[in-house]
Amino acid sequence: MKMAQNNTEWNENQLRKYDFTLEDIPRFDCNDPNVDILISSNRPVVITGTNLVSTANKWNLEYLEKNMGNSDFTVFVSRNHIFKYYDEKKITRPLANGEIYKVDFVPPTTRRDMKISEFITKLKQWKRGDDRLYLQQALNNTIGSSIVQDFRGFNWSWVNVKQKANSWGPLTSNLLLISMEGNVTPCHYDEQQNFFAEIRGHKRCILFPPEQFECLYPYPVYHPHDRQSQVDFEKPDYSRFPKLREARGMQAVIGPGDVLYIPIYWWHHVESLMRGGYTISVNFWYKAGPTGEIVYPLKGHQKVAIMRNVEKMLLEALQDPREVGPLLRTLVLGRYTE
Repeated sequence: MKMAQNNTEWNENQLRKYDFTLEDIPRFDCNDPNVDILISSNRPVVITGTNLVSTANKWNLEYLEKNMGNSDFTVFVSRNHIFKYYDEKKITRPLANGEIYKVDFVPPTTRRDMKISEFITKLKQWKRGDDRLYLQQALNNTIGSSIVQDFRGFNWSWVNVKQKANSWGPLTSNLLLISMEGNVTPCHYDEQQNFFAEIRGHKRCILFPPEQFECLYPYPVYHPHDRQSQVDFEKPDYSRFPKLREARGMQAVIGPGDVLYIPIYWWHHVESLMRGGYTISVNFWYKAGPTGEIVYPLKGHQKVAIMRNVEKMLLEALQDPREVGPLLRTLVLGRYTE
């Protein structure tokens, strides 16, 4: 049995089982100097005692239903527990010859605009076999005044100090995430720095460093699932993805009050614990800061950025996604392979 910061227990049986080695992400109080060392090194850390979102401690379903307002909010609907991001703008692409290239792709989820009252009713009445729901809404001027007031009361001084100390770019968004128990956001990486703050319930976060890029087999940059791993952690296909056997990850279960630093380009897989009730989280996304002086050898996240730029450059030059792979194979096979 594990004990979370708020003295709420969770059990190992609430975690899905995966076939790779995991070590614990380090956990430190916000005043511990190790926090700054890890953040400055682009290494993940669970940070306690920040009070970053303490003004949101009262955000349960009843409070949100009363105070979120009457706007439409973004809710994703899935037939199963997997909520895999996709970019609908990449499903089709105009080619230089006037044709339209369409990816062989079926969206894994549907997006619906929903009142908070409808979402909460469906959440409370959900039964096995029903569609699953996941609210993912930017905290902006569409939400109610009480929520805005709580948002303004976040511990911005703490997070602003971290932003400045690490020369990050501006804050791009804060996303409110309300998840059903057992929902999974499968393995992907972001091109931004992320403080992931847990408000209610518990989430398990599994991270892999950018250096394990080849172990996790990302989709091509032109695919709607760009930045997502092709690997199904629950049913791994080692014949198709053999290097997955070499993947070595880090994990943490975060509860109310915890803040997880997810470094830029680090792969992360996030699941609300099974049989743990709904979860509420808020993330803080920051653009990367200026590159500054290049120091060699390059770091893992810098190499990922280079690979993405090479793919984008070839796509721009060739104007047809179907030509990118063959050209790369011609370039590499027999010349850079054993």
